[in-house]
Amino acid sequence: MTIADTHPNMQSAPQSAKEIGDAWSKMVAKRRLYTGIGLVILLVAFVSSVRFADESNAGHFFERLPHLFDFLSWLIPKDWSDVYRALFDLPSPNGANGAGGEEFNFPLGRVYVWGDFYIPEYFELMIITINVALVSTIIGFVFAVPMAFFAARNMSPSNPIRLVTKRIMEFLRAFPEIVIAGLFSAILSIGPIAAIIAVGLHTIGALGKLFYEVVENIDMKSDEGMRAVGASWTERVRFAALPQVMPNFASYALLRLEINVRASTIIGAVGGGGIGEELKLSISRGFGAKTMALVLLLFVTIIAVDQFSAWLRRRLVGEHAFLLQH
Repeated sequence: MTIADTHPNMQSAPQSAKEIGDAWSKMVAKRRLYTGIGLVILLVAFVSSVRFADESNAGHFFERLPHLFDFLSWLIPKDWSDVYRALFDLPSPNGANGAGGEEFNFPLGRVYVWGDFYIPEYFELMIITINVALVSTIIGFVFAVPMAFFAARNMSPSNPIRLVTKRIMEFLRAFPEIVIAGLFSAILSIGPIAAIIAVGLHTIGALGKLFYEVVENIDMKSDEGMRAVGASWTERVRFAALPQVMPNFASYALLRLEINVRASTIIGAVGGGGIGEELKLSISRGFGAKTMALVLLLFVTIIAVDQFSAWLRRRLVGEHAFLLQH
């Protein structure tokens, strides 16, 4: 008698492994087939919808597709030195004696501060944009901090307050800043005030969500100690929770400041003031030198804000928070 005779399961084991392998191969082949069919259906639906849109479009999308980037040729300056002149409001030989009209009237934008000392127009507009972002971030931070503790499950005074606060924050961040800015521009007239309100309201909702998630992950031992000595809710927040979360709060606020600088620029294009409005006008009028100067200033400013914000966050939170943990 052999070992296989005494253990009949050993004979069926190879057959079982083969069956499992065949079943797995069939399942994979079936999934690949279904995936391929789904992609084909999606491609057909996409092509059909694009063709329908093209037939409904008076401009004929497919016919104009080769000319998609033609507008870039309109924005190439005739003289690249005019980019520098536009940035610092210096006279251009191309605009001498009124030639070129608004395209080369760079000195007219100067903002005189004292005597012959002036701030270039685009620098002033960039300062306005940064101020809108900064004030909006401060407003959002001031309101989001208390709302975060009302919305956090582990710190909220009561469940109804927590639910109402969370719904308010969801409502505030449900609408893009540009939509809120359009609404307040119609009410308050165009300008930075409408932009500050729009970005500030959205910032309250966005920061509030980030903040209350941080609060819900704090160590509750210090809060239990405060409860044991009869501390009020305000005292528990102030002395037990706030010291734990402030570094993260500051980090998120600085990150939001970077986002708000970009949002303020976009809102400026719809009447929110700042550099966005001037950029929109320059592009629409085909002023190449002015457009390039604005894009260059905006690019450099955003990089500077990002780098400064990252440096400050590292100082507040600590270098160890940005290192990979092994």
